[in-house]
This record gives sequence, structure tokens and C-alpha cells, in this order.
Amino acid sequence: MNRRLSRCAIEAAAVVWLTASPAAGQVPSPAPAAGCPGESVLFHPCALAKAKTFSPPRTPDGKPDLQGLWRGPGLSGTENIEEHPGTPDGDDMGGTSLIVNTPDGKVPYQLWAVAQRKENREKYIEPNILCFLSGVPRTMYVPGVIQILQPPESVVMLLERAHNYRVIPTDGRSRVGEHLTLWNGDPRGRWEGNTLVVDVRNQNARAWFDQAANFYTSAAHMVERLTLVDPDTIHYEVAITDPNVYTRPWKIAFPLRRVKEKGYEFIEEACHEGERDGPMLGGLGYRTYPGIGPRSSR
Repeated sequence: MNRRLSRCAIEAAAVVWLTASPAAGQVPSPAPAAGCPGESVLFHPCALAKAKTFSPPRTPDGKPDLQGLWRGPGLSGTENIEEHPGTPDGDDMGGTSLIVNTPDGKVPYQLWAVAQRKENREKYIEPNILCFLSGVPRTMYVPGVIQILQPPESVVMLLERAHNYRVIPTDGRSRVGEHLTLWNGDPRGRWEGNTLVVDVRNQNARAWFDQAANFYTSAAHMVERLTLVDPDTIHYEVAITDPNVYTRPWKIAFPLRRVKEKGYEFIEEACHEGERDGPMLGGLGYRTYPGIGPRSSR
């Protein structure tokens, strides 16, 4: 059975994707960004090279100024982080892989985890359908807009989808206890030159990377890197390590593009109101995904 986006997510996607859908079965090419190709595996090295020579604007306290409204790769990434064709009914638009450091652009699963992904699709409701938070890194590429703010000693991200937000301390404070798990994890930020580095642990692993049921466990460790490469483009990269699930660490990368529409405002995308897919799928026997803890290591 196809796992469809909930009504609210489809409406948000319609705002993001203003161009016509590709023909069935085609994999669309992402639009260029920062003078680099839009496809992640090509954008990634090009943007890293540009970052070496770009001098970003600064906040009053001297930090690179990432503030503003930003839009990620949108619907394609949240459908499937791996390359995938569109479907004849248009339920899946198709897209190129967001993965930049594996030879085939695929998640490097252990054998048991390949079977677990299949079980996820057959047994569980896609977590975003139930309007749960998207976790890291999916929060950064669900359809919608991200607003970045930089108050003293933190970076704040406000998201259109489900009124989500992230508060990333940059003041060196201690972490929460290792047994407290959260939808978006426990982030700690620091600046390395012009790059914001965000170390994320303690996710509850109840979110998926995408609708294709790609997953991680609560032992996953994510390290995000956000770097301005021109005035209107952030190079976003996340390194993912989870020895329970993967044969090696791997990375996702893509551009965040500045929203430049005059007078743009967040659209309320509360998601839950009017959502009917969850009860329908529950009636068909699908269950809420419980997440997988570190003791599931094979």
C-alpha cells in the first residue's frame, strides 16, 4: 500500500513546489544553487569549495549571520532520501539521492536493517502522517520554510510544519541525561570558523528519514554542519553514525535557499486538524511506529 502524505503535508508541499511535476517514472534534476549543480552529490563538493572563499555577513557578536527564511529540497527528500522514480499516479514525484558519500547513493544498511525497513513499510504508519515531529535530519528537508534566529548563545530554528522548533545552545552547557530521549534529540552547537556545527544525540528514533521507512535507532549520532556559501545559500551537511544499523558512517547534504518573496510569512500548517489518514490506516491494521533502541543491535 502506498504511504501517502497527510492532507496538511500535501497542502504545504503545494506551496513549496510551484513547478509542474515530472512525467511518471522520471527523476527530476534539482535546480542549481550557489552556482553549483542542484543534485546533492554534485552540489556538496562545489559548495564546500565556494565556502573557502566566501566571507559571510556577521551578527553584532561576530558570528556568521545565518538568520532569515530558508527552504530545503522539499517533497522529494521527504519521499525518499535515496534516488527514486516518480509514480504514475503522481503520489511520488521522484528525485535524486540526498546521500553524498556512499558509492551507490544508498543507505549502507546491515542485512538485518534491510529486513527491518521492509517490515517498517508493511507494518507501521509513516510517522509524519500522524503529525509527529520529523526528527533530525528530516526536520531540515520536510516541505515548508525554516526561519533561523540567532539570539545570544544559541541558534533557534522555527519551522512551518506542525509548529515545530529547535533551540540549539552554543554556550557550552552540559547535555541532558543519556536516558532522556526526545523527538529532535539533544543538540549542542559550536562555531568552527564560518560553520555552525550541531552535535545531536538522544533522539527517540520514532521518526523516519522519509516515507520510504529509512530509519535509525536511539543510539544514532548526528553531526550537522551549516555554512553560508553565498548570500542566499547555506550548505547543509549531516554525518550519521549508528553502529546498530549501518555498516559505516554516511552523509546527507543539500542546499538551503533563502526565501526572497517579498512579505513572505509562515503559513499555519498545524497538520493534525482534519487529518484522516492515520485512523484509516489504523483501521487497516497498521500500527504507530515505536522506534528502535540500541539493544536491537544485531
